[in-house]
Amino acid sequence: MTKHLLLGQTLGFSGNPLNGDWADAVRYDSAGGVLVDAGRIVAVGDGAALRSAHPDAQVVDYAGKLISAGFIDAHMHYPQTAIIASWGKQLIDWLNTYTFPEEARLADPAYAAEIAVRTIDLAVAYGTTTLTSFCTIHPASVEAFFTAAAARDMAVVAGKTCMDRNAPDNLRDTAQAAYDDSKALIARWHRKGRATYAITPRFSPTSTPDQLAALGALWAENPTCLMQTHLSEQLPEIAWVRDLFPDARDYLDTYETFGLLGARGLYGHAIHLEPREIARLAEVGAAVVHCPTSNTFIGSGLFDLMGLARAGLTIGLATDTGGGSSFSMLRTMAAAYEIGQLRGVALHPAQLMWLATEGSAQALHMTGEIGHLGVGAAADITVLDLAATPAIAQRSARADDIWDALFPTIMMGDDRAIADVWIAGVRQGRG
Repeated sequence: MTKHLLLGQTLGFSGNPLNGDWADAVRYDSAGGVLVDAGRIVAVGDGAALRSAHPDAQVVDYAGKLISAGFIDAHMHYPQTAIIASWGKQLIDWLNTYTFPEEARLADPAYAAEIAVRTIDLAVAYGTTTLTSFCTIHPASVEAFFTAAAARDMAVVAGKTCMDRNAPDNLRDTAQAAYDDSKALIARWHRKGRATYAITPRFSPTSTPDQLAALGALWAENPTCLMQTHLSEQLPEIAWVRDLFPDARDYLDTYETFGLLGARGLYGHAIHLEPREIARLAEVGAAVVHCPTSNTFIGSGLFDLMGLARAGLTIGLATDTGGGSSFSMLRTMAAAYEIGQLRGVALHPAQLMWLATEGSAQALHMTGEIGHLGVGAAADITVLDLAATPAIAQRSARADDIWDALFPTIMMGDDRAIADVWIAGVRQGRG
């Protein structure tokens, strides 16, 4: 395999910029280089020095562009790709009107395969190199997604979405089927190649206590799996959970009671948390996932990113497509910034980029493997053009430093800002 040397501005991290001074966590080089060999990053440093030390490397010169770890989308629904940006409903109505009818279509393995490939193609076009996705109740939908990702040697997390109540008949399984199907899929896919399985109850309202207990038992039997679900997205949803689980202390307790609270748990949205829930999530080391475009699009609320970071929670960032309104992690970062402003916090570009790379990798328990521009990491790399459009270019031309140059791309960038993408050391054909 050919050794490649990528030259340009490089941005990586040595720590978490949400904790303490962001400047202490950043590694930036205005004339840097990233050496890639056999699908891995083998060196990061001064570009000229690396070029001199490795004359056999094929040079890819991204002069003026910014080389970053690839973006990680820590919570999305690939079956909803075709219905993204559907008009005007809040969560429960949105599920019934758009989501469930579309998810039923993925009973057809050919359609599931089509949507899986489409989703991954769109994600890569926006610089995303890892997706964490809910599938549908159909095992074939999981097969389609993992198969499409394996064709690109792409690191992904996914699982069969389990529902045995409060859903259409054609989208309900049973407690036993949820256990059996998920167990078989774990055996087939978990940690095979770059695939990670996530046990996936959609959320408490669509699973009976028996199903939640079955999935909790399955997680105990397979502790290296992740577990993904939704938590405290909207106030009417929380009221519904309270009616369905009258003995529960709070929403989180509906998972905790059945063995679905743990360090490898991913809890999407987590907007309206009670103090006990925050304390327990922090205590067990679980991750919450911020889905800012979805939270505004569906009218869910304003995630308290810095408050939860101060409480010690691990936080990932995600598009939540199709409830989210964009496939772009740049747009997702912009929305996180806007929500932060409404909460009185101006997130720094370094903090936003960290959330989309290292932060989401931490949430997925893949620190150092993905989302990391450092030695030993998979060579999943996104290259940003910081002057991709006339509007961005005229603003970045006035920049005083890298952050002043990067921020307009975060706020106004789209797929045109993605100059190139590498996955496992293979260039994806954008440049």
